[in-house]
Amino acid sequence: MTGASHPDGRLLVPLYVHPAVDPAAWQAVAAADPHRIAAVVLNLADGPGATPDHVFADAAEELRKAGLPLLGYADTDYGRRPHAAVVNDVLTYRQRHGITGVYLDQVATHPSALPHYRRLATAARAAGCSTVVFGHGDHPDPGYAEVGLADLLVTFEGDWTAYREMTLPLWTGRHAAARFCHLVYDVPAEEAREAAALIAARRAGVSCAVPGAGDNPWSTVPHGLTVAEPT
Repeated sequence: MTGASHPDGRLLVPLYVHPAVDPAAWQAVAAADPHRIAAVVLNLADGPGATPDHVFADAAEELRKAGLPLLGYADTDYGRRPHAAVVNDVLTYRQRHGITGVYLDQVATHPSALPHYRRLATAARAAGCSTVVFGHGDHPDPGYAEVGLADLLVTFEGDWTAYREMTLPLWTGRHAAARFCHLVYDVPAEEAREAAALIAARRAGVSCAVPGAGDNPWSTVPHGLTVAEPT
């Protein structure tokens, strides 16, 4: 794998831009080697949206046809969002887009919330999700890495400056690199290789590094994927 990820790692792609706004970004992801992509996260409106969106659905279907696993984004508001509301998002994604996994975002890091997230993970799997990702954005209590809870923990989400200053807790060394994902934004193109090397050194088997910044950096395509120029 070239560009922004470890040769043995894979990309988790938060594709947070509507296909009508940036069709080239979706085409770039669809054209990627499926062996490079761990999954693509679908996110219409901080969730599946109130009503079906056929343009979005058609673009998601193109990703599926390309052999890319699809995860539905669901906000958990650090444990404050009701269980039923989160599960409803999962069921809606399953119905509209046939997702095979769920990306639970804004997941709490403290151990007191573990029972809540065990229930959510169990419900997601019961709904047909074979992959459950916890988007902590920071290193959580080690209990979140227990077997059977989440398949993947996003233990960093932030800008390139913060990532260079981040330190790893010792407990992460007790788990396989494939259990961890680092999402890094505001990475200049000329520093993409440095970011890749640092991600590898920090044993994140899944990652994404993008050039974007601002309110929605994940509207940009990861380093290493080529976006065709408009004709």
